Amino acid sequence: MLDQLIDALRCLPGVGQKSAQRMAYHLLERNREGGLRLSGALAEAIERIGHCELCRDFSEEKLCVTCASSSRERHLLCAVESPADRLVIEQATGYRGLYFVLQGRLSPLDGIGPRELGLDLLATRLAQDEIRELIIATNPTVEGEATAHYLAQLARQFQVQPSRLAHGVPLGGELEYVDRGTLAHAFGSRTDAGL
Repeated sequence: MLDQLIDALRCLPGVGQKSAQRMAYHLLERNREGGLRLSGALAEAIERIGHCELCRDFSEEKLCVTCASSSRERHLLCAVESPADRLVIEQATGYRGLYFVLQGRLSPLDGIGPRELGLDLLATRLAQDEIRELIIATNPTVEGEATAHYLAQLARQFQVQPSRLAHGVPLGGELEYVDRGTLAHAFGSRTDAGL
C-alpha cells in the first residue's frame, strides 16, 4: 500500500522517487487529516472540473466565468498554451478580452497536431464571433513559435488580425515563470505577428 502511494505521488510534475517518498511519509506520520482533505479535494476536482465549451480552460460549468462575463471585450481573443499561462496574464496585465486555451502546443513528434489543440473549435470561433484580433501568447520555444505561426495563418484566413507578444519574454522561457513586470511590459507592447 505504501509503495502504491509513493508511486501515485510520482505522477505530479517534478516529483521523483525521493520527493514522493518524503510526501508519503509526511502525510502518514504528521498529517493524516491533511491527506484525507487532499484525497477528497482531488477526487472531487477530477470528477467535477471539465473544460469550458468556448475557451477550453478548466471549468465546473459549460462556460467558464471569463467566457460567461458580459464585461469582457469580445473583439479580443488571446490564445495561450495552458490554464497557468491564462492565469498569469490575467493577474499581471489589464487584459479584458477573452481567451482560448490550447492545452499544449504543436509537436508532431509527440503526436500533438491541430486537432489535439482544438484548433477546429478556434476556427469556428474566428469565423462566427466578432473577434478582430487574435493575440498569440504561446511560449517562445521552438514548438511555441511553430504554434504561433500556425495560429497567425489561421487568423488571417478569417480576416482576424494576429498579434504576438512583444520583446521582454526570454527566448526558450515559459510564460508561467516570467516575472509580472516583464510579462506586463511584453503584453502591453505586443506587435503584429508577421510570422
